[in-house]
Amino acid sequence: MSYSPLLTDLYELTMLAGYLEEGMVENRAVFDLYFRTNPFEGGYAVFAGLEPALDFLEKFRFSDEELEFLSGSGLFKPVFVDFLRNFRFRGKVTAPSEGTLVFANEPLLTVEGTLAEAQFVETALLNIINFQTLAATKSARICHAAGGAEVFEFGLRRAQGPDGGVSASRAACVGGCKGTSNVLAGKMFGLPLRGTQAHSWIQAFPDELSAFRSYAATFPGSTVLLVDTYDTLKSGVINAITVAAELRQRGHELRGIRIDSGDLAYLSQEARRMLDQAGFPDVGIVVSNDLDEYVIESVRREGGQVDFYGIGTRLSTCAGAGGGALGGVYKLVEINGEPKLKVTGDAAKSTLPGRKNLFRFVDSLGNFIQDVVCLADEEIKGGDTVYDPANPLRNTILPGDACLTELRSVVMEAGCRTVDRESLEVMAERCSRELNRLPSGCLRLINPHRYKVSISSSLNNLRGELIEKAGRKAP
Repeated sequence: MSYSPLLTDLYELTMLAGYLEEGMVENRAVFDLYFRTNPFEGGYAVFAGLEPALDFLEKFRFSDEELEFLSGSGLFKPVFVDFLRNFRFRGKVTAPSEGTLVFANEPLLTVEGTLAEAQFVETALLNIINFQTLAATKSARICHAAGGAEVFEFGLRRAQGPDGGVSASRAACVGGCKGTSNVLAGKMFGLPLRGTQAHSWIQAFPDELSAFRSYAATFPGSTVLLVDTYDTLKSGVINAITVAAELRQRGHELRGIRIDSGDLAYLSQEARRMLDQAGFPDVGIVVSNDLDEYVIESVRREGGQVDFYGIGTRLSTCAGAGGGALGGVYKLVEINGEPKLKVTGDAAKSTLPGRKNLFRFVDSLGNFIQDVVCLADEEIKGGDTVYDPANPLRNTILPGDACLTELRSVVMEAGCRTVDRESLEVMAERCSRELNRLPSGCLRLINPHRYKVSISSSLNNLRGELIEKAGRKAP
């Protein structure tokens, strides 16, 4: 997926023009991208969007047409437009792998480079990482709620525009979906394509049985029939069983039925009973209809017999409490080697200054204990005292027998990738493994356990010193 450098807020350009006039474009800067609150009022987030973000940075350049547009806007001097002609991103990026579980208040991307290049890419990186991390997290929540059933992403028609639809399909598969109805996303990312037919297909024929027979004749090896157009149990499932028997006589098997309305728990139970009694225990049951993690949990709790879930609107639009937007931010933390801090009236919202590392402590079985953010040149170990970033008065001691894992690595140096591309399957497997290592309370949909993210003693002290220093400068 290719993005224009004009995918930016105007103030990135005006700041860049100002830095050029002030002779500041070559100053060395470090920015952190992170979010302050876990999405969906949940216990975690799934990091996603790194590959398209790195693509954007590697291919970053202004075309003649784009420069002509900026020149014609009347906002910028010719010297600035000329500067943009050879402007490239040649910086360094540190990040976790996609599919890694991440949490509020820990640096995800760290971008280092000239002030010009590190500042200018802010908007695009936030746009890419925020949405794909949000969608991957929604997908992971849904897939976890589904238990052993497979989940497919069906949300293109309700997504936030064409690019939002493609990005949602990609991120959904990072979070655990096994396929998508989005044909373009399937082509771009090598995703398995899934889908059946619409109610209009059934209505276009003289009767339901004729529609089923026609579809089965066209796709005998992959027939899934939509059974709720007229009456799921009194018509749809009965006609599907008739077609299943006809397919078997021709050497094929009906793959599944789909229910898109009604009481999904009850209808799936009855459909399963009817199919089993008719001799078709291997016919899968797909359900859809504005599903999300809460509905799926309810269907399972009530004994629903579902093999596959098709999730549309609420996944592709990331709907739900605490959804809609991740709220990631991109903050300057160092310039010319000097740590920088944003100070606010709320100490919990003050930024974490300086270059940093992010570590995860795990127990002897590999289960996650807590994450720690520390200064880049700091050594962290079991027995150290660490602090709550939202409340510096609260602290804890790291377990002495825990193993230490660094969560991030350098993924781009001098504007070029330093890591190989990964398949979405690899990312999804990473996400699944990490969910199994997370404290179970963090997986609850309602009032989840708060996973600890702490800051080191040195980082806590540095932030306190800079806050005090800023207070002395205030008028």
